[in-house]
Amino acid sequence: MARVKGKFSEGARNALEHAVSARDRNTMDMVQRAIQHRQVMLAFQPVVQTTAPDHVAFYEGLIRVLDETGRVIPAAEFINAVEDTEFGRMLDCIALEKGLAELERVPALRLSINMSARSVGYKKWMRTLTRGLQNDPTVAERLILEITETSAMTVPELVTTFMKDLQSKGITFAMDDFGSGYTALRHFKDFSFDILKIDGEFSSGIAQDPDNQVLVGAIVKIAEQFDLFTVAERVETQADADVLRALGVDCLQGYLFAAPTVNPPWRDEQKLRKSAR
Repeated sequence: MARVKGKFSEGARNALEHAVSARDRNTMDMVQRAIQHRQVMLAFQPVVQTTAPDHVAFYEGLIRVLDETGRVIPAAEFINAVEDTEFGRMLDCIALEKGLAELERVPALRLSINMSARSVGYKKWMRTLTRGLQNDPTVAERLILEITETSAMTVPELVTTFMKDLQSKGITFAMDDFGSGYTALRHFKDFSFDILKIDGEFSSGIAQDPDNQVLVGAIVKIAEQFDLFTVAERVETQADADVLRALGVDCLQGYLFAAPTVNPPWRDEQKLRKSAR
């Protein structure tokens, strides 16, 4: 009986692995088609000041692709499958290119763009950045580059050197999803991030979670010690926003304030100005 059960378990495991592999292949095909046909875009979500939620500190540009039906696919549905591949590097380049173009079009905009530490040293990515900075010298001081904690820890020495070089040009860096990885304190001291984005697992539902309240309070203290600006992600209720404000978090981001949109408000403003002429 145990052998039958074991065989069934092995068969089920193989079936699951096959299903996951097939899903990843389909995802890769979808992303490849989107890149080839330039069906890649940014969705924009505001990051607001905790003490003045009607004031936007900056926007985050989130990568999106279109599937064969034209449906907008969020990064959560494809990024894990492509992050370690060449497609991941290509998406980083496209996201940066589109973000830089948006910054050039909208002089008052401050925008964060996500990138993987695996794109550090990727020549096409750096050429894209250099070209964007040459086109508009004000872009550097309005650009924020977000690198996840997990990604940064894959090559910490390379990331610290990369950051210091670009910070000298005026670019700001944010550590994204802080708390989701395993940052060694010795590396954290070496990193020169400007912004610490607290992983949504800590901030979502924090009003009913005393443990996460203690953890976020500790993260805020660490950020203060290292002179870091803090952002709480995935804020979805007013109760959570109130707790995060009381804990001293600087800014909030989440559906409570706005969902990511491919039609940000400044484009409507530009259309109104053009129609008024």
